[in-house]
Amino acid sequence: MIDHISLQVANVQASASFYETLLAPLGARRLLEFGDFVGFGTTRPTFWLGPVTNEGVPRETHVAFAADDRAAVTAFHDAAVELGTEILHAPREWPQYHPDYFGAFVRDPDGNNVEAVCHAPA
Repeated sequence: MIDHISLQVANVQASASFYETLLAPLGARRLLEFGDFVGFGTTRPTFWLGPVTNEGVPRETHVAFAADDRAAVTAFHDAAVELGTEILHAPREWPQYHPDYFGAFVRDPDGNNVEAVCHAPA
């Protein structure tokens, strides 16, 4: 249903560096730079970062990235730890969502809630 998503960030290059490290365990990488925008994905850019274009306080956004397996969720978490980012939830099962839901949640440099999730059984 969703083709792509873009987050407005305070510092595009700083956030791009953060996401390069964070998304590598999920198989995603920086694929395209277009002016002030940076696109990430596996085969085409589906996750974009761009500069803040309005005034005011941005609202927290939640973005969940698909992981092929639980090991990739754990590697995503480990990459976040290496970056020194705030860990919201270490990797674990979330049975309230469904029995095989395994996710980790971290905070990006702009305060967004970023998740890696695997829906496969252990």
